[in-house]
Amino acid sequence: MTQPDSVNATAGPGRNLPDVSHLVVGVLGGTGDQGRGLAYRFARAGQQVVIGSRSAERAAAVAAELGPGVRGTDNAACAADSDVVIVAVPWEGHAETLTALRAELAGKIVVDCVNPLGFDKQGAYPLPVPEGSAAQQAAALLPDSTVTAAFHHLSAVLLQDESVATIDTDVMVLGEDRAATETVQALASVIPGIRGIFAGRLRNAHQVEALVANLISVNRRYKAHAGLRITDV
Repeated sequence: MTQPDSVNATAGPGRNLPDVSHLVVGVLGGTGDQGRGLAYRFARAGQQVVIGSRSAERAAAVAAELGPGVRGTDNAACAADSDVVIVAVPWEGHAETLTALRAELAGKIVVDCVNPLGFDKQGAYPLPVPEGSAAQQAAALLPDSTVTAAFHHLSAVLLQDESVATIDTDVMVLGEDRAATETVQALASVIPGIRGIFAGRLRNAHQVEALVANLISVNRRYKAHAGLRITDV
C-alpha cells in the first residue's frame, strides 16, 4: 500500500496537507446510505474506491450503480485492498465487524464514522459506549491500526444526490497521529465544498458522535440536511 508524500491542499493559514490522490479508499458498509454516499463522492473526486459488504455480490451491484472508480467486494477484501478504510457499518455490528477484520486492517489508517444512537418517541439520543465512543472502541479492537474519527455529520441524502455539486460543510477529524489526521483531512477536502478540520484526540470523539442526535433534531424541525461550519479557521 502507498503512503501520502507531497502536498496539494491547505487547511487553515499556512497548513499544508498531503497529496492523497493516489490512495485507495475503502468503505466498510459501503452498501448502506452513508457508506454509499461517501463512496460516490470520493469516486466523483477522482479517488479509487472499494466498497465492502458482508455480501460481495451486493457490494458489486452497488458499485456498478455508483459508476467508474468504484468496485465492490466482501469486507475482508475491501480492508486488505485499501490504503485508508472508512468504517460506516451499523453500530450494532461495529465491534463484530472490526474484530473479524483485525488482520486485514493492520497497518492501515482506519476512519470511524459510526454514531452510536438510539431512537424513541422523543427522537434520537446518544448511546453509552463502554470505551467512551465508537472511535475509541475501534482503537481498542484494532491495536495494529491507526484509528481516526471523521465524517460523522454529513447528510447521506446530500452525499447521494447527483444534482448537488458541492456540500457546504466541514468535517471534524480526530485522532492521535498527526500524519493520519492530516491524511483524513486531505481526503475530506477532495470533496467540493468540504474542509477537513482537526478537532482533537480520540478521547473527544464521544461528543462529536453524539452531536448527530442534535443535527437529526434540526433536520426534522426545519426539513433540512444540516451540517457544520467551523468559523475563524
